[in-house]
Amino acid sequence: MAKKDSLKEYRARRNFSRSPEPSGTHQNKRAKNPTFVIQKHDARNLHYDFRLQVNGVLKSWAVPKGPSTDPRVKRAAFPTEDHPLDYATFEGIISAGEYGGGTVMVWDLGTYKNLTGKNEKEIPIEKALENGHVSMRLDGKKLKGGYSLTRVAKGEEERWLLVKMRDEAADARRNPVSSEPNSALTGRSLEEIERDAKERRSRGAGVN
Repeated sequence: MAKKDSLKEYRARRNFSRSPEPSGTHQNKRAKNPTFVIQKHDARNLHYDFRLQVNGVLKSWAVPKGPSTDPRVKRAAFPTEDHPLDYATFEGIISAGEYGGGTVMVWDLGTYKNLTGKNEKEIPIEKALENGHVSMRLDGKKLKGGYSLTRVAKGEEERWLLVKMRDEAADARRNPVSSEPNSALTGRSLEEIERDAKERRSRGAGVN
């Protein structure tokens, strides 16, 4: 039986002659220190894309209000198509009229550890996602400590909740979305990323 191409939907939605996004390759492998990334995406509506490296791709959720460090706050998260691993460092402008058209920033980036378990045994991240609940510890530049993702609705309107765990990194007074708006990768604002991308295009240096 042929292996499922996890990036088929991703590629089908994009015209890579017009979009600077990476086309990517599917790599069915495990990572000792898997990546997580949160990308700030100023598309039709400003939102944050939360992505976890799982089996060679980035499993992805759109989080409209962005992550919180307050354990009392539950953020809605809506699953989107898998993205390639090299998307984790993508910053630039997706052309107007293309799928997801708008400016993309790497808002946070780091590694994560799967904490999901039962009866003192770890549940593999793939199985945890199938079951609808993942506990993880993030080690990013902005976000650290435990977070959980829990599916609360299935079907066409599938919805998850992203919640900060109660640990040493929890802080109800902190609002990283508003207080730390710039890129964790380059230090740029959305406006600076857009300006730089337009300057590159005007010089004929590529679509990014």
